[in-house]
Amino acid sequence: MTLAELGPYLALILVGFLPNEVWRVMGIAVVRGLDENSQIIVWVRAVATAILAGVMAQLIMTTSGALAAIPLFVRVGAAAIGFAAFMAARKSVFVGVLVGELVFLAGAWMYGP
Repeated sequence: MTLAELGPYLALILVGFLPNEVWRVMGIAVVRGLDENSQIIVWVRAVATAILAGVMAQLIMTTSGALAAIPLFVRVGAAAIGFAAFMAARKSVFVGVLVGELVFLAGAWMYGP
């Protein structure tokens, strides 16, 4: 692979990954002594969860590109079944994502373009 072919990957690392990683490392250093159940940590966790839920809802409800070709009921159903699997597996994120993705892929295969 030439340097020209690696250019987009290097740009992704330099512009996308490294700036975010700096903030993660700083966050770890700052919260080292904080109590996990303190009000500020509970608030930060709630805000992060709300942002994630909003992004997921936007991706499911108002999609574009190839994802828009998948019917809405498949996208919503995969999210709901993935969440049910998450809860059934004692809040295992891995199980929830895996089941949701498998349901989505099956629905896309059956009802997609």
